Amino acid sequence: MKKILLPFFVPAFFGLSACIPDDSPAQSSPIQTDETATPASNFEASYRYITDEKIREPLKTLASDEFEGRLPTTEGEKKTLDFLTSEFKKAGFAPGNGDSYLQEVALMEITANPEMQLTIGNNTFLYKEDMVASSKREQASVSLTDSELVFVGYGVNAPEYNWNDYEGLDVKGKTVVILVNDPGFENPDNGLFQGKTMTYYGRWSYKYEEASRQGAAGALIVHETAPASYGWSVVANSWSGPQYGLVSQDGGASRVAVEGWLTLDAAKKVFADAGLDFDAEKANAMQGPYSKAMDIAASVTVNNEFEKSRSYNFIATLPGASKPDEHVIYSAHWDHLGKDESLEGDQIYNGAHDNATGTAASIVMANAFSMLTPRPERSITFLIVTAEEQGLLGSKYYADHPVIPLDKTVANINMDAMNVLGKTKDVAVVGMGKSEMEEYLKIAAEKQGRYLTQEDKPEAGYYYRSDHFSFAKKGVPALYAEGGSEPVDEQTAQYRKRMNVIVTGCYHQVCDQYRDSWDLSGIAQDAQLFFDVGVQVANAQQWPKWNPTSEFQRQ
Repeated sequence: MKKILLPFFVPAFFGLSACIPDDSPAQSSPIQTDETATPASNFEASYRYITDEKIREPLKTLASDEFEGRLPTTEGEKKTLDFLTSEFKKAGFAPGNGDSYLQEVALMEITANPEMQLTIGNNTFLYKEDMVASSKREQASVSLTDSELVFVGYGVNAPEYNWNDYEGLDVKGKTVVILVNDPGFENPDNGLFQGKTMTYYGRWSYKYEEASRQGAAGALIVHETAPASYGWSVVANSWSGPQYGLVSQDGGASRVAVEGWLTLDAAKKVFADAGLDFDAEKANAMQGPYSKAMDIAASVTVNNEFEKSRSYNFIATLPGASKPDEHVIYSAHWDHLGKDESLEGDQIYNGAHDNATGTAASIVMANAFSMLTPRPERSITFLIVTAEEQGLLGSKYYADHPVIPLDKTVANINMDAMNVLGKTKDVAVVGMGKSEMEEYLKIAAEKQGRYLTQEDKPEAGYYYRSDHFSFAKKGVPALYAEGGSEPVDEQTAQYRKRMNVIVTGCYHQVCDQYRDSWDLSGIAQDAQLFFDVGVQVANAQQWPKWNPTSEFQRQ
């Protein structure tokens, strides 16, 4: 649905209902401001402080070669944390962890020797070309030796959907072969799971977790671009080189010995060698819980170098005026993939879009919050985490070891890979329909003359792929939204067509670099939006709640 864009003008606001028409749906919202709260007298000035040019400078700095791709535990991390500390101090934010801006995160860095081969039946598959394999176990060498393969469909055990691909199976000591995504993706008309919208059961992290719970020795996920929502190069780059996990008490013994991926072509060869047709077996797996012994075995040796290391989450707080022990937490991740010295030419994964954008926006928003007079009633905290690219590790560690008690954490607003494609008329809500945070977002969007839409690709499962998910799993209402798909004008539409190709093709590639040609007005537009939401929530009478249909609730 198209709507007319209102002039981009934000008058001074003295409450949530300001400048919302009397017949607006927002008027029926259960959300109310605290009547005792003193409204910010300079909201408009603070809001308008957030501009594309102010975001450009820290973005350019964070994405520069000097920061070496911001890989955790490297010199690039130190430079990043020093920069954040300096910027948030200047913004007037206090250390968020006692007298420190840092929260130590104990990581296990494991680097697999790339000189490995995976043998299945009569086929030998090469590292990064046909497969990737790794191990989270703290062992110098981990092997699968003639490990029997079992196809377990989507590898899902979901009682609420009456679906268990492992039912009746004993996969101890065996290697399971698993389809990517969940059963609803390619069978949306059958009412399976949530149709095209991915559930957590479709995420690679879940599939390895479930295979581990079932006692499998190995787990191999078959990569397909459409259901995975990214190409093989993303897998090859992300699962090679140093890999990180949180330090575990059992040294990784509870994980499957080998976690890996197969290209689609490699998987088809394996199925053919087992006397099976991949497409036919996949079709069977789409209809209901399914498994099949493949009567073929896999062998691979993963030689690891590993060491325990320390990385850090960054946390800064602006204390609230009357409820300083209650916090609205903004999250972003500062880390990216570092550099690969085996590459010819450019070797640095600068991570400009992912996620120097969200980190830079956080800095500018912090300055805007510090300008508010009086301060918001509740505290505003920015949590900029490490090791997101390694599986949301920094935010997972924080959620397991919260500096701010979770029962004092009102809500989370996440910013990741923000909009470099120019202003939009719509706001895409990732995981739409989950919580009352969307009511606040709607109010803020209408002030901008925008409207809310569902994300373009709910099948990609983006709600489970960024740091807000760590909060959601603990019951904290978490909002993740981004610039939508409807450009604000024709000039932006033409720019968007040109730039979208570049941005999409550079995800987790060395070409994800800062460009002077980027139109950052979309980032500023969304940062203003999230700033408004944060002010609303910080001054609201009640805490936001999950919607009854959400899978997440406070305990």
